[in-house]
Amino acid sequence: MSANVETMVYSNITGRDIPWHGQGVSINHFMTSEEALEYSGLNWDVVSKPIQVCGGKKIEGWTANVRSSDGSVLGVVGKRYRIVQNRDAFGFVDGIIGEGAAAYDTAGSLNGGKTVWMLVKLDQTDLVGDACDNYLCFANTHDGSGSVKVCITPIRVVCNNTLNAALTSTSRIIRMRHTTNVDKRIDEAREVLGLTARYQVELAEFAEAMAKKKLEDIQLRTILNSIFDPKVKKPTDLQKRNAEECKQAFYVCYAAPDIAKFQGTAWGAINAMSDLVGHSLPHRQTKTYDEMNWGRIMDGHTLFDQMVAAVR
Repeated sequence: MSANVETMVYSNITGRDIPWHGQGVSINHFMTSEEALEYSGLNWDVVSKPIQVCGGKKIEGWTANVRSSDGSVLGVVGKRYRIVQNRDAFGFVDGIIGEGAAAYDTAGSLNGGKTVWMLVKLDQTDLVGDACDNYLCFANTHDGSGSVKVCITPIRVVCNNTLNAALTSTSRIIRMRHTTNVDKRIDEAREVLGLTARYQVELAEFAEAMAKKKLEDIQLRTILNSIFDPKVKKPTDLQKRNAEECKQAFYVCYAAPDIAKFQGTAWGAINAMSDLVGHSLPHRQTKTYDEMNWGRIMDGHTLFDQMVAAVR
């Protein structure tokens, strides 16, 4: 994500809570929405501007989303698109956690303002003896490329894994399209996200069940083969080598001190895969990798979902 961070603020309470990319404004406490809005550099509006061709003729049905602070064009959108301003986004989150609550942990802008996010700290959950800090993340795009997304994500304190488990009854993510009814959907989302306590309880129950579920090494190897082996009849040597490297990288994560105590269980395999997809480098470090990984954290990663489905 480092190449895509434009502006950012983060709470650095212990003095060691610095993001891995090293960017952003450091604040020594959890912030209110007003503080987070100001320090994150998100105190600007998106203005809808008409589009015209060189001859001066207006292009009907399309407008440009322009940033008020510098006039940069964030995207071109259709006539049904409705803007969700940064300040309104903070107001939405305040409606969930309580207005004036000092709970904002990070907030910022990615890709020149095209994507913005804010993260607030919720109550902790105990996951089989590990303290788990739960967070609510609000992400929005101003370029017309995606919907408003609000998700609940638990991050293990020890290794900062992102565990986006697909649970059975409680959805961890809500999407709202930028259309005429977006304001209504936000009101509905406030009610749905009031069920975060239910999600936390179900996650704790899921973790407990997975920690008790034995997973023999031969079973784990079979699962890894099904996930990583090339899905072609005649794989190339490069494909075979990449698959083996992925498996070895998984076992490195599986042996990490905070995960090793769960070796031989489904919970250990789930955490190792979470660590692998969330923090290990890809085979090809492309320019868009960090941006795509941010999306995977919001939406859930295919490899992680496959591991959860295989062991549950």
